[in-house]
Amino acid sequence: MTTPPPGSTLPEELLLLALDPLRGKPYCRGRSLEYAMAGAALAELELQGRITAQRDRIQVVNPLEPPDPVLAALMRSLPGPGKGRSGVPAEGWVRRAGQPAGGMYLEAAVQSGVLLRETRRFLGLVPHHRHPAGPQSYAVHVRERFAAAEPAGLPDHRSRAPAALVSAAGLDPHVAGGGRPSRSAMRSLVQERWPAHAVYRNVRRDAPDRSGRRAGQAGMSSGSDS
Repeated sequence: MTTPPPGSTLPEELLLLALDPLRGKPYCRGRSLEYAMAGAALAELELQGRITAQRDRIQVVNPLEPPDPVLAALMRSLPGPGKGRSGVPAEGWVRRAGQPAGGMYLEAAVQSGVLLRETRRFLGLVPHHRHPAGPQSYAVHVRERFAAAEPAGLPDHRSRAPAALVSAAGLDPHVAGGGRPSRSAMRSLVQERWPAHAVYRNVRRDAPDRSGRRAGQAGMSSGSDS
């Protein structure tokens, strides 16, 4: 079993939790996964002590860029300390950053061999991509660690952050192994963890209205069927 590379981040691990390793398709709507990837980037930056949030507004407290190039690129979209004193609304940032975050992390995973890319064309025109596990995938390790944290009560920030994001994106029926009690505990974390709450608000915003229409149809599962 391949183990995570040193310094693997929450967005990288969340991506592996969210994708069916055989079919290469996400367990949730592609747009929801994009929001979750952006939220995971915020959660990782917070865990590294680079950002904080007050009243769901993001502020950079340590402008030193992280070693992960994708995380560094996303952090550059946030105003540095002393700029934009009121901070950036987390919900709006997640909505704007979702698609680029999802695309960059998918591309990085393909380039490193963690994921493969299979491209098909709908009616011979529109490309659809799937991303099954690659030779360097450590998805099994990530899933086992996630599963072990559940019965332990999600004891630390590193385990609570992905659990909250999994619930916010609607991935918990496919990822949570503890049944309804475990999923209920994850849902409660969504309100406690501001990155997950920003993800959840965007997912809800795109939910079908009574006519069955959605606010947003594009994303990692539309046009790029991952």
